[in-house]
Amino acid sequence: MTHPNSFSKAEHLCGDKRISRLFTEGEAFICYPVRVVFIVESKADEVTASVMVSVPKKRFKRAIKRNQIKRMMREAYRLNKQILVQKLDEKGLQMQLAFNYVADEKLDFVAFEKKMKLSLQKLLAKIETI
Repeated sequence: MTHPNSFSKAEHLCGDKRISRLFTEGEAFICYPVRVVFIVESKADEVTASVMVSVPKKRFKRAIKRNQIKRMMREAYRLNKQILVQKLDEKGLQMQLAFNYVADEKLDFVAFEKKMKLSLQKLLAKIETI
């Protein structure tokens, strides 16, 4: 059994086919500074939510900045994912997610975590309509 706040390799969204399907067929919304793309489907795997995080090279030229932002995004998701995972388990669904950073400047962790909670609340609202 994994810890509820873990973010294992199985929860990472990998594979060109899965990622391209997410961006072509998925729904999207912006909760600044993050653009969230998602697909909700009936549960087929043991993983409830698969997540991908990206920061564009166009906005942040230095890899160190991009990596810092990606680490911050993964940590904010890891700490707050439980509400999303519980709701998906209740409904017997699974979700594929992509978090794209769209801001031109780096936010501090506290401000970003508030935005991550807000985006997860929006995802919960979308799940309720299904």
